[in-house]
Amino acid sequence: MKKLYVIKVGGNIIDDQVRLKNFLLDFSHIRGNKILVHGGGKTVNDLSRRLGIEPVIEHGRRVTDEETLKIITMVYAGLINKNIVAWLQSYSCNAIGLSGPDANIIPAIKRRAGDFDFGFAGDIDQSTIQAPVLKTLIEIGLTPVLSPVTHDQRGGLLNTNADTIASEVATALSRFYNVSLIYCFEKKGVLKNINDEHSIIPQINSENYTALKNDGVIEKGMIPKLDNAFNALGRGVKSVKICNADKLLNLINSPEIIGTEICV
Repeated sequence: MKKLYVIKVGGNIIDDQVRLKNFLLDFSHIRGNKILVHGGGKTVNDLSRRLGIEPVIEHGRRVTDEETLKIITMVYAGLINKNIVAWLQSYSCNAIGLSGPDANIIPAIKRRAGDFDFGFAGDIDQSTIQAPVLKTLIEIGLTPVLSPVTHDQRGGLLNTNADTIASEVATALSRFYNVSLIYCFEKKGVLKNINDEHSIIPQINSENYTALKNDGVIEKGMIPKLDNAFNALGRGVKSVKICNADKLLNLINSPEIIGTEICV
C-alpha cells in the first residue's frame, strides 16, 4: 500500500504566525500523500473573552456552549482553516480546506452529559468517516486540510477534539494506505518535566503510560492526545509519533530518534 501521513498541528504553533508558516512550508515539502488536521490555538479564547464569554476547559477538553460553538465555527472552519490553505497554496501545495459537514466527511454524535456536560461536543468514530471521499481527493492531487468542526447530520454543528479527528481519520484511511500519524506542537515531545525541554520521553507504551499517568507526569490535555494515539495504533495505523513542529521534516526524513514514539 502507498504511504500516507496524517499530521495534526496545534498548541501554540497555531498562534505563532512565523512558526506556523515555517511548519506549513515544511509540510508542503513532504513527498507523497498527506492530510493536515489543525486545532484552534488561543484565538477562540481571546475572541470569547472579548465577547464576555469565559472559556471553560475540563479534563483537557473545551466545554462548548451555544455561543462558543458560533465562535469556534468562525475561527476554526473560517479564519484558521482558510489561512492555512492560502499559505499552502502559496507554497505550491494544492490544499483544500474542509470541515465535517463538507461532503459529510466527518459526522459526529453529540456527547451525552455524564459526570460533566461538555455541551456541543461531538464524538466521532472511524467507521462513519467518509474515507473514500478523502481517498478520492488525495488521488486527484489535493491535500485535505481538516478543521475540528463536525456535524450531527441533523443540521447541527459540533466541536470535536482535533487530536481525535486525526486519530480517527488515520484509522479510517488505514484500509487504503500505510498510515503514519504525527502530532506536532511546540514541545519537543512528551516531557517528564513540563519545564525541562530536554526531559523527552523517547518511547511510551501502554505499561509506562499507565505509570506516567498515575505519577502525575502526564496530565491534562496530553491524556486525550495519548489516548487517541494508542487507539490509532490498535486499529491499523502503522506508527504514531509526537514531535516539535519545527522538526517535522527531520522526523520524516532522518533515522535519528526525534520526539516521542508511541508503541503498543
